[in-house]
Amino acid sequence: MSIRIKITSEKGQKVFTLPGKKEIKEEFQKKKDSLHSSYTRLKDDIKAVRERDPAAKTDAEVLTLYSGLHATVAYRAAHALHQNGHEYASRFISQTTKMFTGVEIHPGATIGKGLFIDHGTGVVIGETAVIGDNCTLYQGVTLGGTGKETGKRHPTLGNNVMVGAGAKVLGPVKVGNNCKIAAGAIVLTDIPDNCTAVGVPAKVVRRDNLRVDDLDQIHIPDPVDRELSALRTELKTLSARLQELEKTKKTESEGE
Repeated sequence: MSIRIKITSEKGQKVFTLPGKKEIKEEFQKKKDSLHSSYTRLKDDIKAVRERDPAAKTDAEVLTLYSGLHATVAYRAAHALHQNGHEYASRFISQTTKMFTGVEIHPGATIGKGLFIDHGTGVVIGETAVIGDNCTLYQGVTLGGTGKETGKRHPTLGNNVMVGAGAKVLGPVKVGNNCKIAAGAIVLTDIPDNCTAVGVPAKVVRRDNLRVDDLDQIHIPDPVDRELSALRTELKTLSARLQELEKTKKTESEGE
């Protein structure tokens, strides 16, 4: 039980409450559990790098040399501060980390265990983004908003999601479990579980390991090329029509 101490002075009486043995024990256990959880998270993050990067040889190498891991560790500290209402301190950590690693993760984002950020440079993760367990993000990936939403305005990634270099997932869209987003893709709509999406805008080309159409990652539909093709077709139609009009005009002139 708690111990109350009264101290009387010229300024009056003050009462101090000291925690009892039970409270001290409970607080110690909370701190112990928190440290154990942080250590477990760090082990999971290091393990993720070792499993997914053939160049990673030792835990010490990963811990000291991998900027993606440094960004993840800093995020977890900033996120803990953010959850406890220390918004300025959490943002200060995230922005300082960005200067050293090239990775910007808002402390308000929610990230599961085993995140692997490969190379790291240019990765941006927005405030309301949610990332499941064992996900992989390559350099230049953006999990951002479109500038049109408020509240939940960033993507949600399921478990075991891979997002290729330079890909953008924008808005409050959902990418299902076990999905692959090809390099350079721009995802603007939901992607179901167990799918591969490629292109601009991203289109599902594989589902449950089966091709859903005749596309592959080389022959990706290009919206710009489609528009140019439509313009070429229209130009040919107008040219043919112009030739017909010129022939008609010439015939009428000869008849006169």
